[in-house]
Amino acid sequence: MSKNKKQETHEFRSRILSRDMRWKYLDDKDRYIFAPFTPKYKFNIIGAGMMGIEHINITHLEGRAEINGIYDPNKRVVKVNKLLAARDSDVKLRVYDTLEEACSDPDVDGLIVSSPNYTHIDVARVIAQVAPDKHVYMEKPMCTTIKDAYEMMQIAQKHKAVFQIGLQYRYKAMYTEVMHEAYERRSLGNIKLINIVEHRIPFLDKVDQWNKFNKFSGGTIVEKCCHYMDLLNLFAGDTEPIKVYGSGSQAVNYKKFEYEGKKSDILDNAMVIVEYENGVHAGFNLCMFAPQTYEEVTLCGDEGRLRAFENEDFLNNMIPKTILEIYRGENHPSRIIYPTYPEFVAKTGHNGASFINHIKFLDKIEGKETLKGVPKIASTEDGFHSIVLGVAAQRSIETGNPVLISDLLKQNGITAY
Repeated sequence: MSKNKKQETHEFRSRILSRDMRWKYLDDKDRYIFAPFTPKYKFNIIGAGMMGIEHINITHLEGRAEINGIYDPNKRVVKVNKLLAARDSDVKLRVYDTLEEACSDPDVDGLIVSSPNYTHIDVARVIAQVAPDKHVYMEKPMCTTIKDAYEMMQIAQKHKAVFQIGLQYRYKAMYTEVMHEAYERRSLGNIKLINIVEHRIPFLDKVDQWNKFNKFSGGTIVEKCCHYMDLLNLFAGDTEPIKVYGSGSQAVNYKKFEYEGKKSDILDNAMVIVEYENGVHAGFNLCMFAPQTYEEVTLCGDEGRLRAFENEDFLNNMIPKTILEIYRGENHPSRIIYPTYPEFVAKTGHNGASFINHIKFLDKIEGKETLKGVPKIASTEDGFHSIVLGVAAQRSIETGNPVLISDLLKQNGITAY
């Protein structure tokens, strides 16, 4: 670094303390480190159910934007959001009658799309028509089919503003540290094997219970596990998947569940294996009838082995919730660390990943570059790749045969991407 070049200084500011009621006794002129962030942007929420509410809360906490309004055809959802808005913000929440009005409002800078999976492509088409210059945060999975995901990727390539996919798990504390260790510090040498585990409770209740049906969700591996398909691709490095094997079933959950005369058909367990072009082999293990939430990732390289896990066992014990272990044998130091975010961040959703993803979204809007080696925000290309893996796994489970990615893409009319 040049001696004359000054380093940027990051002055202490706290989003959470700026909202703490204990400082309300101070006049605005007396608040400096506890001064509230001044919103510079206005966002609209498209689909204001559970994830929409999470995005509203995080947007207010992050501070650089405020929620201007919502569009949701469900009247109960609208009523609940009005009550939450009155509690959390001085801004009166606008409710739009149509999707087109919500997307095209000239007072709005960005759109957060958190409607059900099967509606995403239709929302994207409207955005392309009436809001090509507004920033977009599109919840995962970006679509439920490969064809729709490819179309959305093409829409995003023509879009004139930020178009981000909500694959926020790459910003969980342990996964971000895994990326640092594997690809910045290269602690493991050349990565050869990857395995990710998710054991958790069943799918939660949703409006109209759409997530209990493959037709609306895209299937369990696409709906819930696109996060992990994205992480497999991320950890495998600069390479392409070649072949996918899958095995799974509906063993426990929702086997007797019916909604409006239709029976649930979602998987509640699966094992997926992916072969990559660079020789990396990756695996994913899912169980959705576990009594706790447990995630684990293992990476094996030619110079070491990494294991990290995140555990919510609901027990009153002193066991750390997140641990990352790096074992490097006799030639290099090994270590154990405990990656985490502050508690208030972790509680915002997905152990803090949702909050960090919002920070990255606002940073991208403001033209700030992500540091080299740190996971970048998920693009529509990343989202597309996660959908391809998810669909391939679902197809392999249904047919009992391995799926070649090249064949799957050709079957969907895609020869190059």
